[in-house]
Amino acid sequence: MKKIIFALVAFLSFGVSVAKADNDKIINKNELPAQAQQFLNEHFNGVKLSYAKLERDFLLRSYEVMLANGSKIEFSSNGTWEDVDCRYGEVPAAVIPEPIKKYIQANYPGEKVHKIERDRNNYEVKLSNRLELTFNQDFNIIDIDD
Repeated sequence: MKKIIFALVAFLSFGVSVAKADNDKIINKNELPAQAQQFLNEHFNGVKLSYAKLERDFLLRSYEVMLANGSKIEFSSNGTWEDVDCRYGEVPAAVIPEPIKKYIQANYPGEKVHKIERDRNNYEVKLSNRLELTFNQDFNIIDIDD
């Protein structure tokens, strides 16, 4: 019986710590990492900031920025962009790696990039025609999803 009670207390304690891990905090633009601030100034200069948020999950930190034009940008803890979602416009051309731009221009002329997301291994690009293209870290196309 003592083992069951101990296990229950341990489980509930873990549950409380998990609930506390989702600790988001609204921040000012100047509280973003310098690299994130530079990215916003370079690619979204003049676009009003709706909010910036620090997201904390256990030991991980990340940042989310929502702009007045509907664009949402997610940054890693050091300020490197991970996701640029311009649902009502297009991702600034300077954000898109050159080999990906060339592939899209050659194979989907006239299509706009509405979203680009990257992780350690891949880039995922969503086009205005709703195609989702996945590129590996060498910028070779590895998947096309409609």
